[in-house]
Amino acid sequence: MNWANWLLVAAGAAVGAPLRFLTDRAVQARHDSVFPWGTFVVNVTGCLILGTLTGAATEGAASSHVQLLLGTGLCGALTTYSTFSYETLRLAEGGARLYAAANAVVSVVVGLGAVFVGVALASALWG
Repeated sequence: MNWANWLLVAAGAAVGAPLRFLTDRAVQARHDSVFPWGTFVVNVTGCLILGTLTGAATEGAASSHVQLLLGTGLCGALTTYSTFSYETLRLAEGGARLYAAANAVVSVVVGLGAVFVGVALASALWG
């Protein structure tokens, strides 16, 4: 095991996890809705960051260390598939099936779109 790589992932996660929590709370506090806007925002933001990082790596502008720090560490802790799944289930169980379906479809579509935008952005910057 390479301890430097492990420390890079841990450092990124140490920033990503609290950032997720604080962002989720701040966004959700501004919306009087059952829709999980906070989780949506952190997941789409993570997709954009990861897309940009992937594009930068493809262009040779991001080292493997940066990928570990930001991709695996930061984005891994910032984004949350488990919370997305849980919140979607809770919406459905609570009778808000339209919100549950919208959360599932919109999160996937917008998340994938953010990845593509990130890759294109990186290509424009470093290509």
